[in-house]
Amino acid sequence: MTFPERFSNLPDYAFPRLRKLLASSEPGGEVVDMTIGEPRHPMPPFLAEVLAAHAGEFAKYPPNDGAPGLREAIAGWIGRRYGVAVDPETRLTVLNGTREGLFNTALALCPEEKRGQRPVVLIPNPFYQVYAVAAAAVGAEPVFVPATAETGFLPDFAALPEAILERTAIVYMCSPANPQGSVAGAEYWRALMTLAERYDFRVFADECYSEIYRDTPPPGALEIAAGMAADPERLVVFNSLSKRSNMPGLRSGFVAAGPACTVQIRRLRAYAGAPLPLPLQRVAERAWSDEAHVAASRALYQQKYRLADAALAGVPGYVGPAAGFFLWLPVADSEAAARHLFEATGVRVLPGAYLGRAVAGVNPGAGHLRVAMVVGPDELQRGLGALRACLYEK
Repeated sequence: MTFPERFSNLPDYAFPRLRKLLASSEPGGEVVDMTIGEPRHPMPPFLAEVLAAHAGEFAKYPPNDGAPGLREAIAGWIGRRYGVAVDPETRLTVLNGTREGLFNTALALCPEEKRGQRPVVLIPNPFYQVYAVAAAAVGAEPVFVPATAETGFLPDFAALPEAILERTAIVYMCSPANPQGSVAGAEYWRALMTLAERYDFRVFADECYSEIYRDTPPPGALEIAAGMAADPERLVVFNSLSKRSNMPGLRSGFVAAGPACTVQIRRLRAYAGAPLPLPLQRVAERAWSDEAHVAASRALYQQKYRLADAALAGVPGYVGPAAGFFLWLPVADSEAAARHLFEATGVRVLPGAYLGRAVAGVNPGAGHLRVAMVVGPDELQRGLGALRACLYEK
């Protein structure tokens, strides 16, 4: 019996790799787990009420594209947040979490060839791992574009050889970025959309961390594209309630795209999609319509930014994130540092090497640790203090 080769070069997923790394280690203190980006702030107070009110709808098959009320709520949020009118009937599709959408939308929209050649999918490096498996699934060539301190922790797509750009079909772009917390400004988005027009590719904008920021709301790709009067078919935007509303288990996201792209996305989803149960769609509808719980959660993250800045002040190479809830901390060897930190203090973090891919022998994540600031303020302060003492003070 044989297996497909297209996934053969995928490394183990990040968290199984971490479990293997620490399998023979004992924690050197009370465990503080800051590995997975699973929000632990309070969920919206109305969740249980809405769910109970609509529990009977578990008896119904949910609409595959999303209930009209939910799509209207998402369109309303986009209008309030970005000042862009998006038709919920023709441009929005509800997802079972954005990871599903980031994968399946590539299947729906990536052509088999670009200019008679194998298509290219451009991926920031380091990156959210679903981007790479999506490229492999569609038979595209993944090209990993470094997003390092030298580039402001944003990928410089325009610096790629023209031969690569000519074959590019899809560009994945995450802003605010996971793991670095960097934000693509309006000029960056305009330049990327201009590049997409010049070389005829689509931009997949992963904006799941858009509502977690220090002070200024990050610009969204939809508002920049609308301001340029860009072709709506060139931009596909993903967002969810996992981070915004602290409901990762709800598995509720959306994809906003041009009408023609939306037809293709929905066509594939009709065959292979996993629609969100109706009671959960009702919760999501209420969540997209409410900002109070989002503002309360954001205030907690802003407190955590201040705690991190104080705890890590003076650490060489420390850059506090502009947005999101990850710290991207410099170390000599991310695996060795993560193991040593756990064995010495009990603090669990993720080696940055697990989020990057080596290109020409260089993995841009190998010299960093990703720290998820999802624990409470007291635990965060204790964990960061132990981390600093262990890794940065001799």
